[in-house]
Amino acid sequence: MKNPIARYLMCAYAYYEQDDPLISDHAFDKLAQYILQNYDSIEHFHKHLVTKGDLKAGTYLGEYPERVKGAVRHWRSLRSKPKLELMLPKEPEGLENFFQ
Repeated sequence: MKNPIARYLMCAYAYYEQDDPLISDHAFDKLAQYILQNYDSIEHFHKHLVTKGDLKAGTYLGEYPERVKGAVRHWRSLRSKPKLELMLPKEPEGLENFFQ
């Protein structure tokens, strides 16, 4: 999985701050489990923001970098443009291929 930390922060921001989830609760829990199992081998410049405790609890209540907020805005703008819909992957989970 590419950029799971970015995905986790984006999904947490959309859920907790915007009350408009990008993925299902189940998918978020699976993402948290994946990161927790691979935490030591994952590299990302925002990794320090997501603790193992966050992942075990399946939550994130920290600060969100502007880069994360901008990424969520960008993702939503791509999803809202009808002419781009044909170019975007059609998936029930939403962000599965966003970082690939």
